[in-house]
Amino acid sequence: MKSGGKQMTRGRTGTVYRIVARRELNGRYAIAFEGMQIDAKDGVTVLTGKIIDQPHLYGILERINGLGLELLSVEAMPDAVLTGPESRREQEDPEP
Repeated sequence: MKSGGKQMTRGRTGTVYRIVARRELNGRYAIAFEGMQIDAKDGVTVLTGKIIDQPHLYGILERINGLGLELLSVEAMPDAVLTGPESRREQEDPEP
C-alpha cells in the first residue's frame, strides 16, 4: 500500500504522520500513543510522529477509536518535516 508516493514496509524507517482527533487528551494518555507527540488545544488533539508501517498506523487509529474520539484527519507528512539526525541521514542516503 502506498502513502504519500512511498510504499510503507517493515524494512523502512517509517513515515511521519499528523493525526487529528476531536477532544483534548491530557498527558496521561501519552503511554497509549508512545513515540507520538501530543498537542491538545481548542477542543482537538494532534498526534505527530513516525509510523513504521500500516499495522502500526492501524493500531494508533484503533486506540483513537477505543477512546471514543472522533477522527478528523490522517495525513502523511513530507520528508522535509523530519528533524534531527534521522532526517539528515535520510537526506544523505536517498533510496535507489
